[in-house]
Amino acid sequence: MEDYHKPDQQTIQVLKNIANRLRINCIKATTAAGYGHPTSCCSVAEIMSVLFFHTMRYRPEDPRHYNNDRFLLSKGHAAPALYSMWVETGFLKESEMFSLCHADSSHESHTMHLSRVLSDGRWEMSEGSVWEAMSFASYYQLDNLVAILDINRLGQSDTAPLQHHVDKYYKRFEAFGWHAIIVDGHSVEELCKALSQPRHQPTAIIAKTIKGKGIPAAEDKQGWHAKPLPKDMAEMMVKDWQGRITNTSKHLYPSAPIEDSPPVSLRNIRMPSAPSYKAGEKNEHPNRFVECYMAQQNMVSVAVGCAARDRNLVFASTLAPFFTRAHDQLRMAAMSESNIKLCGSHCGLSSGEEGPSLMGLEDFAMFRALPSSTVFYPSDGVTAEKAMDLAATTKGLCYIRTSRHDCPIIYNSNEDFHVGQAKVVYQSKDDQVTVVAGGMMIHEALAAAEHLKKERISIRIIDPFTIKPLDYKTIIDHGRATRGRVLTVEDHYYEGGLGEALSSGMVNEQGFNLHCLAVSHVPRSGKPHELLKIYGIDRDAIAQAVRKLMSSSTNAK
Repeated sequence: MEDYHKPDQQTIQVLKNIANRLRINCIKATTAAGYGHPTSCCSVAEIMSVLFFHTMRYRPEDPRHYNNDRFLLSKGHAAPALYSMWVETGFLKESEMFSLCHADSSHESHTMHLSRVLSDGRWEMSEGSVWEAMSFASYYQLDNLVAILDINRLGQSDTAPLQHHVDKYYKRFEAFGWHAIIVDGHSVEELCKALSQPRHQPTAIIAKTIKGKGIPAAEDKQGWHAKPLPKDMAEMMVKDWQGRITNTSKHLYPSAPIEDSPPVSLRNIRMPSAPSYKAGEKNEHPNRFVECYMAQQNMVSVAVGCAARDRNLVFASTLAPFFTRAHDQLRMAAMSESNIKLCGSHCGLSSGEEGPSLMGLEDFAMFRALPSSTVFYPSDGVTAEKAMDLAATTKGLCYIRTSRHDCPIIYNSNEDFHVGQAKVVYQSKDDQVTVVAGGMMIHEALAAAEHLKKERISIRIIDPFTIKPLDYKTIIDHGRATRGRVLTVEDHYYEGGLGEALSSGMVNEQGFNLHCLAVSHVPRSGKPHELLKIYGIDRDAIAQAVRKLMSSSTNAK
């Protein structure tokens, strides 16, 4: 610590003043809202003060500037503490803090973006995703990463598992390959020193704090979680803290960021040329790849972080069934309006021999339910590449569903595709049933069409390309041309899949007979073609469903 310069007494006093103003603003805001977590804010007051006005380098007038140090708040209860810092910098007006929880306000009671300043309560330090992130950071020796633990002992209705045993946190972080430092979280001197240390590996600052620090009635006491102070108590505490603020001629301003990153624009990104590979060719770009191993929660968080400043176009890929492990991170990514792109392989029954635990049979339902998501369902190599190209230029979270096995090429590489636009891949003027299928199921539908042709039954086949948004108009128009007979086929459970998506769009349409084929229960291991037959979604099942649709229409007449 030879390079450490201890702050002078005026600097220390200003940092203490900022911490107390944070407490005042948080108490006022939560009491005015009638909701919030003032005691959680009070435990991080000094941490926030030192970070924002002594340690971090950033432009307060431009919080998202690409050269800024990045502050990430995982302790969502302390959202008002973050707003208070932006008031202190002048980015927000003090009056804006008092719109907390209002329906017309952008200031939520909890921060929504995936982040990292951790509390020890019933959430963060008990979450598996935190330990996934710790392992990842250690493996890649992320020496520009500092995790600050707000060890305030208390959770919602009970104590946190390790309470104030900061030595146990220390040993755990050290075991994960981090440099751990224990500090008094209410000492600005200790925080300044810890945050000034040179770093050669990820660092964990374990700050022992008091929940409700500075509020005698609530300090380190149960029963105050998520409870704003009554108005009279709030007024008394505000007056008390105002009396602790010492006037000083010194003012602190955030240090300017180091301008070491060039500007990057993701506008007008386009595929340089149409897909021109030969069937069977594969491309690799290892320099653009980050291995996250079997830690999908952390993988999605890493993707969200990489995309946060709009400097990277980020694709994250794993087996479709493993995205279920990261549903919380996906949900928060969607709520945060993240621009990540995701690819799930091994969908449906395509991973046959590996069994149901490795079959993605609920991924449509999961990704369709995420707000503002786009869901692609490519059926060959050309559409897979087109889906990636469109996902890159489609704002928001995108999901591309792919199978394990190679599929025959259906489309010419120059075929034009659009989000929400289906393709008619097989038709004649005498078609009697419209079949809607994507992925490897479209190949089963094409095989069924050839078989049915021998019986003089003609079917029209539509490739939806995207399941969300679904091209209802094209499907309905072609369904009318086949006398309202429509069949959907999917290697997905019935719930939340293609069939349900189409049903919701046709609910008010008259004169349609919609039939759905999907996987009805948990499958077993087997070769994919065997499983397609067993679960009634292969070419023979499609042909039989077509015959049934035609028969039911005839009987109805």
